[in-house]
Amino acid sequence: MAVLVVGSVALDTVETPFGKVTDALGGSAVYFALAASLYTPVALVGVVGEDFPARYLEWLRQRPIDLRGLQVRPGRTFRWVGWYDYDLNHAHTLETHLNVFADFQPDLPADYRRARFVFLANIDPDLQLRVLDQVERPELVVVDSMNYWIAHKRAALTRVLERADIVTLNEAEVREYAQHPVLLTAARRILALGPRALVVKKGEYGCVLFANDHYFVAPAYPLEEVRDPTGAGDSFAGGMLGYLATCPRVTMAALRRALVHGSVVASFTCEAFSVERLLTLDRAAIAARYREFREFTSFETGEENGD
Repeated sequence: MAVLVVGSVALDTVETPFGKVTDALGGSAVYFALAASLYTPVALVGVVGEDFPARYLEWLRQRPIDLRGLQVRPGRTFRWVGWYDYDLNHAHTLETHLNVFADFQPDLPADYRRARFVFLANIDPDLQLRVLDQVERPELVVVDSMNYWIAHKRAALTRVLERADIVTLNEAEVREYAQHPVLLTAARRILALGPRALVVKKGEYGCVLFANDHYFVAPAYPLEEVRDPTGAGDSFAGGMLGYLATCPRVTMAALRRALVHGSVVASFTCEAFSVERLLTLDRAAIAARYREFREFTSFETGEENGD
């Protein structure tokens, strides 16, 4: 088993200045799995209700995504209702209905426990710890979280971060957790807990990689049209970890390339509502945009000026 993801499977109702969808396929585990499965097989662990549309399951089965870990429980599927204005970096939540997700207890099939790579999506840190207690010596554990868990379950989240290899948070969350306004200092406080690297997500401005002796900045791909940024962060993580699963070793050089792959995949996600663009995406399109990344992030030294 190459990559294991544990997170939410949801039905999203989203409105942006460019349209609206109702009960669309969403959730952190879904966006991650569809992105990562472009590179490697994925095992998905989550829960849905009896109302979850069968066509959405078929969409996932069209990719190398193992759904044996997806529980179907009596009741309704987790739902999120939100909207974006022209600042597409910020989602406004109108309603959150946990439904069957409220009692979710991730129990891994035996072969899932031997996954090389583990992504713990943005869920209760107590559930993340439950997963970590079940997996057997994974090569890489990547953890995501959010401001709610920082404010309300800081102690449990700290225990998760201590067991993570890579942490992904947005800029505000890094500052909030570290309780420091300077990003570099805040990053060092998180790295001091034990992770090998911290990836700071900056939305349309890309991401920043911090490690104890390493710093790297990757821009976001410049899009002419953004319709729905929902799921971009989880798609980024899926592209990143999916690519790393194809590498012989997880080096800092490989991680740099992985961040660009993550940015490329996330850029496609934003071009359409829900998972629409991820369903049609292929490696050829990713490779073409990756080459463009190389072009617009490279520069030559100005030898004539002594640079």
